[in-house]
Amino acid sequence: MDAITLLGLFAGICTTSAVVPQLIRAWKTKKVEDVSPIMFAILLLGVSLWVVYGVLKDDLAIIVTNGLSLILNMSMLYLMVCYRGKKLYLF
Repeated sequence: MDAITLLGLFAGICTTSAVVPQLIRAWKTKKVEDVSPIMFAILLLGVSLWVVYGVLKDDLAIIVTNGLSLILNMSMLYLMVCYRGKKLYLF
């Protein structure tokens, strides 16, 4: 693995892990009212497109980090749906 791929993996790990504290907090407190579902929906779209881009470019760093980010952000959106019940407001 070359230095550029390692740099890409490290950058991806940093940005992917950014959602982890919010995810843990939501899981523990079961409070998600102040978290924007529209932001996570847009983020999911963007991350999904990055995964497709990574596959097309055959770039392991993009595929792995954005794939993990996709899973983490889908988990957060799932918690938002569960903890808000039927009151999932977009704005």
